[in-house]
Amino acid sequence: MRLLLVEDDDMIAETVLGAMRRSGYAIDWAEDGRAAELSLGNGVYDLVLLDLGLPKKDGIDVLNTYRKSGGAAPVIILTARDAVEERIRGLDAGADDYLIKPFDLDELAARVRALLRRRTGQKQPIYAHGELTLDPAAHEVTKGGEVLPLVPREFALLQALIEEPTRVFTKAALEEKLYGWGEEVGSNTIEVHVHSLRRKIGAEQVVTVRGVGYRLKRC
Repeated sequence: MRLLLVEDDDMIAETVLGAMRRSGYAIDWAEDGRAAELSLGNGVYDLVLLDLGLPKKDGIDVLNTYRKSGGAAPVIILTARDAVEERIRGLDAGADDYLIKPFDLDELAARVRALLRRRTGQKQPIYAHGELTLDPAAHEVTKGGEVLPLVPREFALLQALIEEPTRVFTKAALEEKLYGWGEEVGSNTIEVHVHSLRRKIGAEQVVTVRGVGYRLKRC
């Protein structure tokens, strides 16, 4: 899952970016309203975290433009504007949820999970593939009923593969799933993650398609 954070406060942004990455999301950061509009034009985001008091273009205007252009990703407003009128404006402009600063990061993560579940139309989005089961809400993977200790990048890698189990993912496609803008990605980073994931879920579970990329083994 790929998120966009639109926030002009560096300290808040770094905190949210860190929390979302630890939860296994790829997340990009736009620091003003104009940059947000350019980013949203790419149509690659599954969810947007949007501040309102932005330089260059106000968050409400960004949201209005996004919705009028057909943008459908869920939007959570993160703002210090706590007046009821401001909340109503945000919701009327097309926001799906609203959090007042300062907010709890665990609550933010829970709201992100809830909106992503709603977007996929799954009340309980649990993915099963052979002996493997992945529960995004609980951030838990099991094999044959045994919980596997995956770190966030390994979890995100497996989630990408298990969501589309017949697809062969190129290295570039997996980098896009696992990393946001500005995150350093080494030339063999994906290979390292695949190797580490194989050690935990079984080497046979992730198949290398020579010259193309990776997929899960066929059940």
